[in-house]
Amino acid sequence: MKIAVDARGINWYRGTGIGTYTEKILKYMIKNHEENFYNIYWSGNKYESFRQKNTKIIMSSKRQHRFFEQYFFPENLKREAVDIYHIPQNGIGISENINCKKVVTIHDLIPYVLPETVGKGYLEKFLKQMPNVIDLADGIITVSNHSKNDILKFFPMDKNKIFVTPLAADEKYKPLEKDKCKYSIKINYNINNPFILYIGGFSPRKNVSSLITSFSKIHKNLDKNYDLIIIGSNKDDLDILKNLSIDLNIKDNVKFTGFVEEKMLPIFYNACDAFIYPSSYEGFGLPPLEAMSCGTPVITSDTSSIPEVVGDGGILINPSDIKSLMYSIEALLNDESIRKELSLKALNQASKFSWEKTSENTIRAYKKILDM
Repeated sequence: MKIAVDARGINWYRGTGIGTYTEKILKYMIKNHEENFYNIYWSGNKYESFRQKNTKIIMSSKRQHRFFEQYFFPENLKREAVDIYHIPQNGIGISENINCKKVVTIHDLIPYVLPETVGKGYLEKFLKQMPNVIDLADGIITVSNHSKNDILKFFPMDKNKIFVTPLAADEKYKPLEKDKCKYSIKINYNINNPFILYIGGFSPRKNVSSLITSFSKIHKNLDKNYDLIIIGSNKDDLDILKNLSIDLNIKDNVKFTGFVEEKMLPIFYNACDAFIYPSSYEGFGLPPLEAMSCGTPVITSDTSSIPEVVGDGGILINPSDIKSLMYSIEALLNDESIRKELSLKALNQASKFSWEKTSENTIRAYKKILDM
Protein backbone atom coordinates (compact mmCIF):
# COMPACT_ATOMS: atom_id res chain seq x y z
CA MET A 1 0.00 0.00 0.00
CA LYS A 2 0.98 3.58 -0.54
CA ILE A 3 -0.23 5.42 2.55
CA ALA A 4 -0.31 9.13 3.34
CA VAL A 5 -0.72 10.39 6.92
CA ASP A 6 -1.46 13.92 8.04
CA ALA A 7 1.18 13.97 10.79
CA ARG A 8 1.09 17.71 11.46
CA GLY A 9 -0.67 17.01 14.75
CA ILE A 10 2.47 15.37 16.16
CA ASN A 11 3.91 18.85 16.67
CA TRP A 12 0.69 20.85 16.79
CA TYR A 13 -0.81 18.71 19.57
CA ARG A 14 2.38 17.41 21.19
CA GLY A 15 1.71 16.21 24.74
CA THR A 16 -1.99 15.63 24.06
CA GLY A 17 -3.83 12.43 23.22
CA ILE A 18 -4.11 13.24 19.51
CA GLY A 19 -0.42 14.13 19.21
CA THR A 20 0.69 10.95 20.99
CA TYR A 21 -1.72 8.76 19.03
CA THR A 22 -0.51 10.08 15.66
CA GLU A 23 3.15 9.72 16.61
CA LYS A 24 2.84 6.17 17.96
CA ILE A 25 0.76 4.58 15.21
CA LEU A 26 2.99 6.12 12.54
CA LYS A 27 6.16 4.98 14.30
CA TYR A 28 5.05 1.35 14.54
CA MET A 29 3.49 1.17 11.08
CA ILE A 30 6.74 2.38 9.51
CA LYS A 31 8.78 -0.06 11.60
CA ASN A 32 6.63 -3.19 11.31
CA HIS A 33 5.23 -2.76 7.79
CA GLU A 34 8.17 -1.90 5.58
CA GLU A 35 6.26 -3.30 2.61
CA ASN A 36 4.20 -0.10 2.62
CA PHE A 37 5.39 3.37 1.62
CA TYR A 38 4.39 6.36 3.74
CA ASN A 39 3.99 9.95 2.59
CA ILE A 40 4.12 12.00 5.80
CA TYR A 41 2.70 15.53 5.80
CA TRP A 42 4.67 17.44 8.42
CA SER A 43 4.79 20.84 10.07
CA GLY A 44 7.68 22.10 12.20
CA ASN A 45 10.81 20.21 13.20
CA LYS A 46 11.68 16.90 14.95
CA TYR A 47 10.94 14.75 11.91
CA GLU A 48 14.33 13.00 11.73
CA SER A 49 13.17 9.72 13.31
CA PHE A 50 10.45 9.41 10.66
CA ARG A 51 12.86 9.77 7.73
CA GLN A 52 13.27 6.12 6.72
CA LYS A 53 13.78 4.18 3.49
CA ASN A 54 10.01 3.63 3.21
CA THR A 55 8.95 7.22 3.99
CA LYS A 56 8.87 10.64 2.40
CA ILE A 57 8.55 13.77 4.56
CA ILE A 58 6.49 16.50 2.90
CA MET A 59 6.72 19.86 4.67
CA SER A 60 3.83 22.27 5.06
CA SER A 61 3.25 25.64 6.69
CA LYS A 62 0.96 26.05 9.69
CA ARG A 63 0.18 29.64 8.73
CA GLN A 64 -1.02 28.56 5.27
CA HIS A 65 -2.70 25.35 6.46
CA ARG A 66 -5.90 25.97 4.46
CA PHE A 67 -3.94 26.10 1.20
CA PHE A 68 -2.15 22.85 1.98
CA GLU A 69 -5.32 21.04 3.08
CA GLN A 70 -7.52 22.13 0.19
CA TYR A 71 -5.05 22.32 -2.71
CA PHE A 72 -1.51 21.11 -2.08
CA PHE A 73 -2.31 17.83 -0.30
CA PRO A 74 -4.99 16.72 -2.83
CA GLU A 75 -2.62 17.41 -5.74
CA ASN A 76 0.24 15.62 -3.99
CA LEU A 77 -1.93 12.60 -3.20
CA LYS A 78 -2.94 12.36 -6.86
CA ARG A 79 0.59 12.88 -8.18
CA GLU A 80 2.07 10.31 -5.79
CA ALA A 81 -0.69 7.78 -6.59
CA VAL A 82 -1.48 7.29 -2.89
CA ASP A 83 -3.94 4.49 -2.06
CA ILE A 84 -5.25 5.72 1.28
CA TYR A 85 -4.97 9.00 3.21
CA HIS A 86 -5.35 9.10 7.00
CA ILE A 87 -6.33 12.24 8.96
CA PRO A 88 -5.91 11.35 12.66
CA GLN A 89 -7.09 14.65 14.26
CA ASN A 90 -10.86 14.01 14.12
CA GLY A 91 -10.75 14.47 10.35
CA ILE A 92 -10.10 18.21 10.69
CA GLY A 93 -8.56 19.38 7.43
CA ILE A 94 -10.23 16.84 5.14
CA SER A 95 -10.94 18.08 1.61
CA GLU A 96 -13.55 17.15 -0.97
CA ASN A 97 -10.80 17.49 -3.60
CA ILE A 98 -9.08 14.25 -2.52
CA ASN A 99 -9.62 11.40 -4.96
CA CYS A 100 -8.04 8.48 -3.04
CA LYS A 101 -9.60 6.58 -0.14
CA LYS A 102 -9.89 8.72 2.99
CA VAL A 103 -9.85 7.50 6.59
CA VAL A 104 -10.30 9.70 9.65
CA THR A 105 -9.84 8.98 13.34
CA ILE A 106 -12.67 10.37 15.46
CA HIS A 107 -11.52 10.08 19.06
CA ASP A 108 -14.84 10.97 20.67
CA LEU A 109 -18.01 13.02 20.16
CA ILE A 110 -17.92 14.92 23.46
CA PRO A 111 -19.15 18.15 21.78
CA TYR A 112 -22.30 16.23 20.80
CA VAL A 113 -22.69 14.18 23.99
CA LEU A 114 -21.77 16.85 26.58
CA PRO A 115 -21.73 20.20 24.74
CA GLU A 116 -21.92 22.14 28.00
CA THR A 117 -18.42 20.89 28.95
CA VAL A 118 -16.72 22.18 25.78
CA GLY A 119 -15.43 25.69 25.07
CA LYS A 120 -17.67 27.74 22.78
CA GLY A 121 -15.10 28.21 19.99
CA TYR A 122 -14.17 24.53 19.78
CA LEU A 123 -17.81 23.49 20.09
CA GLU A 124 -18.91 25.63 17.14
CA LYS A 125 -16.00 24.47 14.98
CA PHE A 126 -16.56 20.79 15.81
CA LEU A 127 -20.33 20.85 15.25
CA LYS A 128 -19.89 22.71 11.97
CA GLN A 129 -17.18 20.48 10.52
CA MET A 130 -18.05 16.99 11.78
CA PRO A 131 -21.00 16.26 9.43
CA ASN A 132 -18.77 17.07 6.46
CA VAL A 133 -15.93 14.92 7.86
CA ILE A 134 -18.30 11.96 8.29
CA ASP A 135 -19.71 12.44 4.80
CA LEU A 136 -16.32 12.61 3.06
CA ALA A 137 -14.61 9.74 4.91
CA ASP A 138 -14.53 6.31 3.29
CA GLY A 139 -13.74 4.77 6.67
CA ILE A 140 -13.70 5.88 10.29
CA ILE A 141 -11.34 4.74 13.03
CA THR A 142 -12.29 5.31 16.65
CA VAL A 143 -10.75 4.31 19.96
CA SER A 144 -13.49 2.38 21.80
CA ASN A 145 -16.73 0.53 21.18
CA HIS A 146 -18.49 3.20 23.20
CA SER A 147 -17.24 5.93 20.85
CA LYS A 148 -18.31 3.78 17.88
CA ASN A 149 -21.83 3.59 19.30
CA ASP A 150 -21.86 7.37 19.84
CA ILE A 151 -20.88 7.93 16.21
CA LEU A 152 -23.66 5.58 15.03
CA LYS A 153 -26.14 7.35 17.31
CA PHE A 154 -25.49 10.82 15.90
CA PHE A 155 -24.57 9.75 12.35
CA PRO A 156 -26.48 6.61 11.33
CA MET A 157 -24.44 4.63 8.80
CA ASP A 158 -23.20 1.14 8.01
CA LYS A 159 -21.46 0.03 11.22
CA ASN A 160 -18.86 -1.83 9.15
CA LYS A 161 -17.51 1.55 8.07
CA ILE A 162 -16.26 2.17 11.63
CA PHE A 163 -13.18 0.40 13.01
CA VAL A 164 -12.20 0.27 16.70
CA THR A 165 -8.48 0.52 17.47
CA PRO A 166 -7.95 0.93 21.26
CA LEU A 167 -5.17 3.21 22.45
CA ALA A 168 -2.25 2.27 24.72
CA ALA A 169 -0.01 3.66 27.43
CA ASP A 170 3.50 4.76 26.53
CA GLU A 171 6.36 2.39 27.36
CA LYS A 172 7.57 4.70 30.14
CA TYR A 173 4.51 3.84 32.22
CA LYS A 174 5.77 0.75 34.05
CA PRO A 175 6.46 -0.37 37.64
CA LEU A 176 9.36 1.53 39.21
CA GLU A 177 10.97 1.32 42.65
CA LYS A 178 8.31 2.86 44.87
CA ASP A 179 10.61 4.25 47.57
CA LYS A 180 12.80 6.02 45.02
CA CYS A 181 9.71 7.52 43.39
CA LYS A 182 8.41 8.75 46.75
CA TYR A 183 11.76 10.33 47.53
CA SER A 184 11.84 12.08 44.14
CA ILE A 185 8.35 13.49 44.74
CA LYS A 186 9.35 14.63 48.22
CA ILE A 187 12.48 16.43 46.97
CA ASN A 188 10.92 18.01 43.87
CA TYR A 189 7.40 18.80 45.09
CA ASN A 190 7.68 18.87 48.90
CA ILE A 191 5.07 16.11 49.21
CA ASN A 192 5.83 14.21 52.40
CA ASN A 193 2.63 12.31 53.22
CA PRO A 194 1.36 9.19 51.46
CA PHE A 195 -1.06 10.28 48.78
CA ILE A 196 -3.79 9.43 46.33
CA LEU A 197 -3.54 10.91 42.85
CA TYR A 198 -5.63 12.49 40.13
CA ILE A 199 -4.14 13.40 36.73
CA GLY A 200 -6.26 14.98 34.02
CA GLY A 201 -8.26 18.01 33.05
CA PHE A 202 -10.64 20.13 35.09
CA SER A 203 -13.64 20.23 32.79
CA PRO A 204 -16.89 19.59 34.72
CA ARG A 205 -17.18 16.15 33.08
CA LYS A 206 -13.95 15.11 34.83
CA ASN A 207 -15.91 15.27 38.11
CA VAL A 208 -12.92 16.33 40.23
CA SER A 209 -15.26 18.19 42.60
CA SER A 210 -16.79 14.84 43.63
CA LEU A 211 -13.32 13.47 44.31
CA ILE A 212 -12.45 16.42 46.57
CA THR A 213 -15.81 16.20 48.35
CA SER A 214 -15.44 12.44 48.88
CA PHE A 215 -11.91 12.85 50.20
CA SER A 216 -13.05 15.54 52.64
CA LYS A 217 -15.59 13.15 54.16
CA ILE A 218 -13.27 10.17 54.70
CA HIS A 219 -9.70 11.43 55.09
CA LYS A 220 -9.94 11.46 58.90
CA ASN A 221 -11.05 7.79 58.81
CA LEU A 222 -7.89 6.67 57.03
CA ASP A 223 -5.11 4.71 58.76
CA LYS A 224 -2.52 7.24 57.58
CA ASN A 225 -2.48 11.00 57.04
CA TYR A 226 -3.13 11.01 53.30
CA ASP A 227 -2.91 13.89 50.86
CA LEU A 228 -4.87 14.21 47.63
CA ILE A 229 -2.52 15.30 44.83
CA ILE A 230 -4.18 16.86 41.78
CA ILE A 231 -2.07 17.32 38.64
CA GLY A 232 -3.15 19.50 35.74
CA SER A 233 -2.55 22.82 34.03
CA ASN A 234 -4.18 26.06 35.21
CA LYS A 235 -7.40 26.11 33.17
CA ASP A 236 -11.10 25.21 33.16
CA ASP A 237 -12.52 24.87 36.70
CA LEU A 238 -9.22 24.80 38.61
CA ASP A 239 -9.91 27.93 40.68
CA ILE A 240 -13.35 26.59 41.59
CA LEU A 241 -11.77 23.35 42.79
CA LYS A 242 -9.16 25.17 44.85
CA ASN A 243 -11.90 27.18 46.54
CA LEU A 244 -13.86 24.00 47.15
CA SER A 245 -10.95 22.48 49.08
CA ILE A 246 -10.82 25.64 51.20
CA ASP A 247 -14.58 25.60 51.84
CA LEU A 248 -14.37 21.95 52.92
CA ASN A 249 -11.49 22.73 55.32
CA ILE A 250 -9.04 20.32 53.66
CA LYS A 251 -6.80 22.73 51.78
CA ASP A 252 -3.74 21.47 53.75
CA ASN A 253 -4.36 17.94 52.47
CA VAL A 254 -5.26 18.80 48.87
CA LYS A 255 -2.29 19.88 46.77
CA PHE A 256 -2.55 21.25 43.23
CA THR A 257 0.77 20.85 41.44
CA GLY A 258 -0.12 22.69 38.23
CA PHE A 259 1.58 21.47 35.05
CA VAL A 260 3.97 18.54 35.56
CA GLU A 261 6.52 17.47 32.92
CA GLU A 262 5.56 14.22 31.22
CA LYS A 263 8.75 12.47 32.35
CA MET A 264 7.62 12.91 35.98
CA LEU A 265 4.18 11.34 35.51
CA PRO A 266 5.34 7.68 35.82
CA ILE A 267 7.07 8.67 39.06
CA PHE A 268 3.84 10.13 40.45
CA TYR A 269 1.84 7.06 39.38
CA ASN A 270 4.35 4.76 41.12
CA ALA A 271 4.65 6.88 44.25
CA CYS A 272 0.93 7.12 45.02
CA ASP A 273 -1.09 4.49 46.90
CA ALA A 274 -4.07 4.79 44.54
CA PHE A 275 -5.15 6.62 41.40
CA ILE A 276 -8.69 8.02 41.36
CA TYR A 277 -10.40 9.03 38.09
CA PRO A 278 -14.14 9.72 38.53
CA SER A 279 -14.77 11.13 35.03
CA SER A 280 -18.36 11.00 33.84
CA TYR A 281 -17.42 10.56 30.17
CA GLU A 282 -14.35 9.46 28.18
CA GLY A 283 -13.86 8.47 24.57
CA PHE A 284 -11.15 6.11 25.83
CA GLY A 285 -9.70 7.17 29.20
CA LEU A 286 -5.92 6.94 29.01
CA PRO A 287 -4.89 8.01 32.57
CA PRO A 288 -6.38 4.90 34.26
CA LEU A 289 -4.50 2.72 31.76
CA GLU A 290 -1.25 4.61 32.44
CA ALA A 291 -1.76 4.08 36.18
CA MET A 292 -2.53 0.37 35.74
CA SER A 293 0.58 -0.02 33.59
CA CYS A 294 2.56 1.13 36.64
CA GLY A 295 0.81 -1.44 38.83
CA THR A 296 -1.11 1.28 40.66
CA PRO A 297 -4.52 0.44 42.18
CA VAL A 298 -7.24 2.36 40.33
CA ILE A 299 -10.71 3.57 41.25
CA THR A 300 -12.59 4.94 38.26
CA SER A 301 -16.01 5.26 36.66
CA ASP A 302 -18.33 2.57 35.34
CA THR A 303 -19.51 4.86 32.53
CA SER A 304 -18.80 5.46 28.83
CA SER A 305 -15.67 3.70 27.49
CA ILE A 306 -13.84 3.34 30.81
CA PRO A 307 -15.00 -0.22 31.65
CA GLU A 308 -13.65 -1.37 28.25
CA VAL A 309 -10.22 -0.11 29.26
CA VAL A 310 -10.12 -1.04 32.94
CA GLY A 311 -11.93 -4.39 32.87
CA ASP A 312 -11.36 -6.14 36.22
CA GLY A 313 -8.07 -4.26 36.67
CA GLY A 314 -9.64 -1.55 38.82
CA ILE A 315 -12.59 -0.69 41.04
CA LEU A 316 -15.49 0.71 38.99
CA ILE A 317 -17.93 3.08 40.68
CA ASN A 318 -20.88 5.26 39.70
CA PRO A 319 -19.26 8.72 39.36
CA SER A 320 -22.47 10.47 40.36
CA ASP A 321 -22.69 8.49 43.64
CA ILE A 322 -20.42 10.25 46.13
CA LYS A 323 -20.99 7.61 48.80
CA SER A 324 -19.79 4.88 46.45
CA LEU A 325 -16.65 6.89 45.73
CA MET A 326 -16.09 7.63 49.43
CA TYR A 327 -16.42 4.05 50.61
CA SER A 328 -14.27 2.70 47.75
CA ILE A 329 -11.41 5.08 48.56
CA GLU A 330 -11.63 4.34 52.29
CA ALA A 331 -11.73 0.56 51.83
CA LEU A 332 -8.82 0.57 49.38
CA LEU A 333 -6.52 2.82 51.42
CA ASN A 334 -7.18 1.01 54.71
CA ASP A 335 -6.45 -2.48 53.34
CA GLU A 336 -2.99 -3.17 51.93
CA SER A 337 -3.98 -6.68 50.82
CA ILE A 338 -6.68 -5.24 48.52
CA ARG A 339 -4.14 -2.81 47.07
CA LYS A 340 -1.67 -5.62 46.38
CA GLU A 341 -4.31 -7.79 44.72
CA LEU A 342 -5.58 -4.88 42.62
CA SER A 343 -2.03 -3.99 41.58
CA LEU A 344 -1.55 -7.46 40.05
CA LYS A 345 -4.92 -7.29 38.28
CA ALA A 346 -4.04 -3.83 36.97
CA LEU A 347 -0.78 -5.03 35.42
CA ASN A 348 -2.52 -8.00 33.81
CA GLN A 349 -5.25 -5.82 32.28
CA ALA A 350 -2.78 -3.18 31.08
CA SER A 351 -0.71 -5.84 29.28
CA LYS A 352 -3.60 -6.30 26.82
CA PHE A 353 -2.90 -2.85 25.30
CA SER A 354 0.09 -1.70 23.27
CA TRP A 355 0.80 0.85 20.56
CA GLU A 356 2.06 -2.02 18.43
CA LYS A 357 -1.40 -3.61 18.58
CA THR A 358 -2.99 -0.24 17.80
CA SER A 359 -0.84 0.14 14.70
CA GLU A 360 -1.64 -3.42 13.56
CA ASN A 361 -5.35 -2.73 13.94
CA THR A 362 -4.86 0.45 11.92
CA ILE A 363 -3.19 -1.39 9.03
CA ARG A 364 -6.02 -3.96 9.05
CA ALA A 365 -8.55 -1.12 8.91
CA TYR A 366 -6.73 0.43 5.92
CA LYS A 367 -6.90 -2.85 4.01
CA LYS A 368 -10.61 -3.30 4.67
CA ILE A 369 -11.38 0.28 3.68
CA LEU A 370 -9.47 -0.17 0.41
CA ASP A 371 -11.61 -3.27 -0.33
CA MET A 372 -14.90 -1.41 0.25
